[in-house]
Amino acid sequence: MTDTGEQYEASASALGYLFQFAKALHICIEQWMSGDMDWSVAVEAADDIEIHQGPDTRLIQLKQRAEGVRMTDLAEDLWKTLRIWAEAAKADRIALAETKLFLLTTAEIPANSAAFCLQPRGSQYRDEERALHLLREARKASKATKGSLPKCFEAFDNLDRGDRPLQRSLMSRIEILSGTPNITEVRTALQGLAAFAVGHDAAKSFLVRLEGWFYNRVIEQMQTQGGSPVTGIEFDEMLSDLQRQFRYDNLPIDSDISDMASDPSQAADQQFVRQLGLIGVGADRIGLAVRDYVRAFAQRSRWSTENLLRAGELGKYERKLVEEWQSRFAEMAEELGPEATEDEKKKEARLIYRWVDREARFPIRSGCDETFVTKGSYHMLADELKVGWHPDFSARLIALLEPARAR
Repeated sequence: MTDTGEQYEASASALGYLFQFAKALHICIEQWMSGDMDWSVAVEAADDIEIHQGPDTRLIQLKQRAEGVRMTDLAEDLWKTLRIWAEAAKADRIALAETKLFLLTTAEIPANSAAFCLQPRGSQYRDEERALHLLREARKASKATKGSLPKCFEAFDNLDRGDRPLQRSLMSRIEILSGTPNITEVRTALQGLAAFAVGHDAAKSFLVRLEGWFYNRVIEQMQTQGGSPVTGIEFDEMLSDLQRQFRYDNLPIDSDISDMASDPSQAADQQFVRQLGLIGVGADRIGLAVRDYVRAFAQRSRWSTENLLRAGELGKYERKLVEEWQSRFAEMAEELGPEATEDEKKKEARLIYRWVDREARFPIRSGCDETFVTKGSYHMLADELKVGWHPDFSARLIALLEPARAR
């Protein structure tokens, strides 16, 4: 059985990563709203979050802690962060003159502590010399010989060894912000920004899709050595496209659905497949029909679940599809007449199905022109016997069902 302490550590670690992802997305949206697209954001690269904008770099450390936790002068969160930055500066992995270092924490900062003296520039309490003095005194007073602190102290000491003393330079680049919103508050803020982008009704659905794209994109960046960060231009294209999908005249088409594959054998007993069998459609085209059916069914279900459809919208859409089919079906029956042979019926029926497959493009909304929606919706109607291809489709399929019902 997993130790309770281990479970807590694992949960805290997972929550920490989610916090980073959410905060990075929040930063991207705020950067995007500024109108300047000359920026990039990376997660777990040089730091928890790394931001480049023009020649400047911002490195951000995030610390989410329980209510009541205080960042004292010997707090591990403070010293672990100093170690990361000290080692990077000593090894020239960061250029201090061009880099701003931010520690964002949900913890409280005691008055007159080192962290208190490193509040953002412009604060009346900012005192870099005082902060450095307090850190040196805390380091001297510490009796720690185990754990992470001794290595943190060593990294800090090393900054002033050699011909380039760097402790003061490091202090000049650090800003510590307490009272940072936690993950719940960040997600609430994201929800508000989503509502600003697409309105309150669609905000949740919009944010789910934006988060899904962003998290996958960041994972891709993290999995590749030196993976490319999310750029302002890339984010603008993605967000603008997503906004278009949530306009009044459009609906979102989700990539996990539009990429769906299907197994025709699983649908062999469905009525829309039997309808295609009646007119001699080949196995390959039946496979494509099943794919369109599966995608349309899944996308329409998601729209309904997320309340993205207007009242009665699907019913109106299906009525339009049926009426477009009715005129063609009636014309076919009229052309064939009562004496038509089975081969003639199948030939004409395949022409009707060809129209559905190649030409029928009736978007549910004017901006939502994904073809599988129309074609798959026709197959859904065919499955309910509301439309069909063979002139006698209704009678024949009902006859097929009778033995099964009798059993």
